[in-house]
Amino acid sequence: MPADAHPTENRPLAGITVLDFGQIYQGPYCTLLLAKAGANVIKIEPLTGEPLRRRAVTGQSTTLPVAMLNANKRAITLNLKHERGRALLFEMVRRADVLLENFAPGVMDKLGVGWSVLHQINPALVYATGTGYGITGPDRDNLAMDLTIQAVSGIMSVTGFPDSPPLKAGPTLVDYMGGIHLYGGIMTALFERTRTGKGRLVEVAMQEAVYCSMASSMEYYYRTGKIPPRTGNHQSALSSAPYNVYETNDGHVAINVVTDGHWRNLCVAMGREELADDPRFLTARARADHMEETDAAVSAWTRTLGKMEIFAITSKYRIPCAPVRNVAEVMHDPHMHGRGMLEWIDHPELGRIVVPTTPLRIHGTDKVPTTPSPLVGQHNQEIYGDWLGLSDAEIAELKRQEVI
Repeated sequence: MPADAHPTENRPLAGITVLDFGQIYQGPYCTLLLAKAGANVIKIEPLTGEPLRRRAVTGQSTTLPVAMLNANKRAITLNLKHERGRALLFEMVRRADVLLENFAPGVMDKLGVGWSVLHQINPALVYATGTGYGITGPDRDNLAMDLTIQAVSGIMSVTGFPDSPPLKAGPTLVDYMGGIHLYGGIMTALFERTRTGKGRLVEVAMQEAVYCSMASSMEYYYRTGKIPPRTGNHQSALSSAPYNVYETNDGHVAINVVTDGHWRNLCVAMGREELADDPRFLTARARADHMEETDAAVSAWTRTLGKMEIFAITSKYRIPCAPVRNVAEVMHDPHMHGRGMLEWIDHPELGRIVVPTTPLRIHGTDKVPTTPSPLVGQHNQEIYGDWLGLSDAEIAELKRQEVI
């Protein structure tokens, strides 16, 4: 199948070819979203594979994150330090719509394949780069990983309990928020290109992508003039109650009362109707000012029941609540499986696994069937031979020279 096949498919990005230099989480998540919207994504890796593959068990090149983030892509190897490797990239760029990379700032420029060079080769190319701090500014060259961005962005300072040291969020939120913003930037540039015919340089800094997630903590600082404390499972601005994780007789539930109506319903659900008219709990401000007493009233009830019982009762009374679930429960979630967000597939290296599809639902379009993540260089022949038109002898010579 040629790399730009099926442009008439009923998929939003059918006919769009993406050269994917993404690595770890940020870039690959962005290009997964593109692939699941119908784009033809060609994953380009060094000869040894991208860094995330190095976490695989001996004899394999795939980890579960690799399988999750690289489904529906084709994989080739390419050595950009070799002159012939750069020439091959230029040939692909002439035929591509998007190139994405999330290397450190300047890496592609040093290799002679940065935006300024590739834009001259294909003025319609959308070039997307994801970094920690951006490609300009005094912090541009600071080393960036999800953990370090969580630290410098302030996320860690407000995560944890008041008597604990700063704590990182459990999942790798920063990388994925960077990837989501990269997707948005690419789609914006592609939309503009339909009007102008010209591509753009699109950049996303992870530090900037997570700034607005700190809104509640910033509101606390603006309102009080004090540095926001770590609030555990309480709301970051300490302006809402009940807002916490409460113990049950078999686990925990999260309850977030937003309106006075929610609170009155919760009082009925708990069999404590008298609390609805108690001056300490009458308004959101009063409940926040009496947070410990509010939590004590709620937890006295939750401890007597199981988490699913509480979830059923609060659902009946339309109170925002959810059981705290573990990873195994989430991976087997019948709701997400029923909606097609999660799928069971047979992977050639990992066996039977659960993988995500895409949270982006464009109704009325054809679903992209899931294909397992590729092995390192799995599609070299298909891309270099069928798409670029190289002969078997030329491909063999490129392998001999360690260009691919």
